[in-house]
Amino acid sequence: MEVKIGIQHVSREIVLESAQTPEQVEQLVTAAISDPAKVLQLVDEKGRRVIVPVEKLAYVEIGEQMQRPVGFIPA
Repeated sequence: MEVKIGIQHVSREIVLESAQTPEQVEQLVTAAISDPAKVLQLVDEKGRRVIVPVEKLAYVEIGEQMQRPVGFIPA
């Protein structure tokens, strides 16, 4: 599943592929936002951690991973 994180005053967003469900990511974001002293911490599919201070979050976009078609589509 793809997660996009916007950071205040930064032109590029952070994009990561997560093995977590959309509901799990939403719970992590909601918990981090409810306590401004915390940080949002997510782990991507390769085990890398992304840590963002909550006060710098602009947005978090949670999306479903799209299945990519394999092969050619007949004309």
